[in-house]
Amino acid sequence: MRVAHLRQRLRDLGAKPGHELRILQSWVRRLPLDTRHRKAEDFLPLRVREALPGLMQELHDLAQLRSRHPGADGSARLLVALADGQTVESVLLPGDGLCVSTQVGCAVGCVFCMTGRDGLIRQLGSAEIVAQVALGRSLRPVRRVVFMGMGEPAHNLDNVLEAIDLLGASGAVGHKNLVFSTVGDRRVFERLPQQAVKPALALSLHTTRADLRAQLLPKAPRIDPDELVELGEQYARATGYPIQYQWTLLEGVNDSDAEVEGIARLLAGKYAMMNFIPYNANEGMGFRRPSGERASVMAGLLHQRGIVARLRNSAGQDVEGGCGQLRARGL
Repeated sequence: MRVAHLRQRLRDLGAKPGHELRILQSWVRRLPLDTRHRKAEDFLPLRVREALPGLMQELHDLAQLRSRHPGADGSARLLVALADGQTVESVLLPGDGLCVSTQVGCAVGCVFCMTGRDGLIRQLGSAEIVAQVALGRSLRPVRRVVFMGMGEPAHNLDNVLEAIDLLGASGAVGHKNLVFSTVGDRRVFERLPQQAVKPALALSLHTTRADLRAQLLPKAPRIDPDELVELGEQYARATGYPIQYQWTLLEGVNDSDAEVEGIARLLAGKYAMMNFIPYNANEGMGFRRPSGERASVMAGLLHQRGIVARLRNSAGQDVEGGCGQLRARGL
């Protein structure tokens, strides 16, 4: 289901823009339709009131909690069942954040990612994306939404942008607290600046070498790291949000001093930060995470060069909840 279709159904029932807004806010923000001063029956059209119980149940069924896996870091990995029986993953993050999925599976095929092993199964509709936020808010407050779960948001651009527009305009999420994560796609840099709600941008870099990036992200668009950073810089300056570069640390693959030098060259003077994410081990994938000491040294070397660098563990590593693992294990 798309949010646009939901809006049209409400209009067909006689809902005016104010009615539509109240219903969408009630769903996404988990607010009662009745207020202290006015009951829904006093302002909603009769046909809308009659259809509303079934509609709200339909929205509830878009994303249902199948299992919850709390982590020691305050996160919780969620396996979410969709109405057609497919499953995706969401993650409640420490600090009122939520990571949502945008696809069932993924077509990029990153060689270190469990999600991409089975390829793309289907796209999520914008309402299914928003429904993950509504589900997350049934469990704890959510004030930040990152589109970093299963899937490549750029491959489902219309639905993702529609979800972002609703969350930013009516869903009580600040625009800079909506984070669009992508391996890099020129369509993203064309479309995002045109949106009324402009999210922050996270770019999966992983290496400064074009040849190695093609090996690690075999089906990502062929954009040279230098060009990708330049495109990111243009968006950062236009929005006032620094680009968050994502770098999954793989021992012996992209944790060398040469890569540190490459990062320092690429990000010098840029409105950006580097997030180093030590690899979350997946059985049979053939990669290892570098030592904590090596990861800290890399971040320290960048700090010395004036580059903001953070070590960021993937949430829920103690419950083996790396992206795609819960779904693969059917938990």
